[in-house]
Amino acid sequence: MKVLVINCGSSSLKYQVIDSETEHVLAKGLCERIGIDGVLTYQPAGQDKIKYEAAMPAHRQAVELVLKQLTDPENGVLKSIDEIDAVGHRMVHGGEKFACSTLLTEEVLKTVASCNDLAPLHNPPTLVGVAACKELLPTTPMVGVFDTAFHQTMPPEAYIYGLPYEYYEKYAVRRYGFHGTSHKYVSLRAAEILGKKPEDLKIVVCHLGNGSSISAVDGGKCVDTSMGLTPLEGLVMGTRSGDIDPTCIEFIAHKENLSLEQVMDIVNKKSGVLGISGVSSDFRDLDEAAKAGNKRADLALRVFAHSVVKYIGSFIAVMNGVDAIVFTAGIGENDDIIRSRIIEHFDYLDTTLDQKANKMHGEERIISTPESKVKVICIPTNEELAICRDTVEIVTKKMVEDTVKDVLGNN
Repeated sequence: MKVLVINCGSSSLKYQVIDSETEHVLAKGLCERIGIDGVLTYQPAGQDKIKYEAAMPAHRQAVELVLKQLTDPENGVLKSIDEIDAVGHRMVHGGEKFACSTLLTEEVLKTVASCNDLAPLHNPPTLVGVAACKELLPTTPMVGVFDTAFHQTMPPEAYIYGLPYEYYEKYAVRRYGFHGTSHKYVSLRAAEILGKKPEDLKIVVCHLGNGSSISAVDGGKCVDTSMGLTPLEGLVMGTRSGDIDPTCIEFIAHKENLSLEQVMDIVNKKSGVLGISGVSSDFRDLDEAAKAGNKRADLALRVFAHSVVKYIGSFIAVMNGVDAIVFTAGIGENDDIIRSRIIEHFDYLDTTLDQKANKMHGEERIISTPESKVKVICIPTNEELAICRDTVEIVTKKMVEDTVKDVLGNN
């Protein structure tokens, strides 16, 4: 199958076309500034990027431009849009409704829309993107792959908050977790690298980027994760505060004469390592500033590493052991200093970093020494491939079911 993978933001649309048989990316790109002035980036495999401005008043026009570029006689990778066998959509929040990927029927889309208040910044533009694809590719099956789905295996003691239970019953207020597509892909890949079955392993996955989350994966299933009702909970991140005493919000609002919305904007967009350092949310900038003697930049890095260490340690306790600690995403894959700062706290696990191996950036590799009992692995995440795989699985299953129904119907 050739699968078009779509990831919609409020004013952006990332895309890839993947050949599911070879798992090669045929082309990829990005539509930016949708609704403003529009910029499309397109890159066929093995070729230079093509970038140009184009009118994109809405997501429909963005999808239309993507399909036009993919089938362009000169630079396209498809002869026609009929070669697209399925579309896989990254869906951020499925609430408690979706524990796995699913075909995006009208009924399913209505259910996703009912979760919009849980992800008001992410779900609505995703639904707009799905609608645009359905309009332009009306006979092509669409599959939704949910960021929250992998974490739906958590037991109640891991996802229930210490709030009146009625808020869970009435409004589904609970821990959901995010980056689930990445956590699933990376944990499965770690098992392959170690030559073991997922059900035989206890793995802590550290998805560390501008948005960061950690999960405890026991026997191939998520049993706990750091993000909560929203992506704000958990680790100190690029611009998000992570875990704080909720009273901080009330205290700051009173002291600064700010509204609830203004303080929430601060803890989401002006906090984290940006807020601590006053320098940047980009860890490369923080590394440079710290090396130049900026104490707040160094403090921000130490606070971040400390928050990661706390979650790793707590999740090891939750699983009553650990076989592997895995790093992924932008920081996890590329920042050897952060990885070193984190793992130095786990000498008691009889694990040691291979300093030469740890110096690599963005490569799949075991970075602990051969004699380490707990393996430390760096695995570049590939959420697009994970979405492609799920899409193929769901569509193939549906095709088999339809074939069986036809055979039984004819008999």
